[in-house]
Amino acid sequence: MKFRQILDKYRAIFSIGLQNTFVYRWNFLLRSLFALIPLLGTVFVWRAIYGDTSSTIAGYDFGQMVFYFLIILLVDNLITPTEDEWQIAAEIREGQLSSFLLKPFDFLAYRFCIFVGSRLLYTTVMLLPMVGVLWWYRQYLHWPEHASTWGFFVVSLVMAGAIQFLIAYALAMLAFWILEISTVVFILYSFEYFLSGKLFPLDTVPGIAGTILRLLPFPYELYFPVAVLMEKIHGPQLLQGLIIQATWVLLCYLLARALWNAGVRRYEAVGI
Repeated sequence: MKFRQILDKYRAIFSIGLQNTFVYRWNFLLRSLFALIPLLGTVFVWRAIYGDTSSTIAGYDFGQMVFYFLIILLVDNLITPTEDEWQIAAEIREGQLSSFLLKPFDFLAYRFCIFVGSRLLYTTVMLLPMVGVLWWYRQYLHWPEHASTWGFFVVSLVMAGAIQFLIAYALAMLAFWILEISTVVFILYSFEYFLSGKLFPLDTVPGIAGTILRLLPFPYELYFPVAVLMEKIHGPQLLQGLIIQATWVLLCYLLARALWNAGVRRYEAVGI
């Protein structure tokens, strides 16, 4: 009975997150449509790089490169937080957090339910434009040959979403100590944008730089699940990658919890 009550509580929070997000459905629709513009620009750039040749770059021909960025776009829309860190930081800065501290739920779990609800609605709104893009580039689609790949992809995708959410949550916790977190957010997200695989496949990075990069959390936010789906990663390398990804989920969770516990101890509810 207690477990069911907890489940009902967070299911209600999830429903509230959906309702709050649905208020801004037109904003999500416009954002999803304009998110396709960088994809078109990326395709033109790589078309110019490949030219009329049938050469490959780090094992990618032109068709595979287009498919890579199509899946990057899909995964990015599925799991990337949208302004979660700004919302949490504002709740801390303006003293709204006090009302949450008095309620019988875990704040991290509460924000995670809001995050999942937001992603679900955003994905639903994005579905039609995304299907249109996939149809337009249908000649470049190369889906996995093995059914098991889909299972590994889903596991990796869930962990990638957890890493992104927990990093955003941990960044928001800095609002307990500094008034404005935007500088820190932009610095970290600059590294994330460059090192997560949005600009280029990370297996094009050679030597020791590539080895070091694969130990950081950023590749496991986007590149890794996409590489799994494209079957660029196999066997022991796949298992090793999943272990590293799971390790980063745990480390990000512990960091988020530690920052929350330390921050609440010095919280002064300024702004009430």
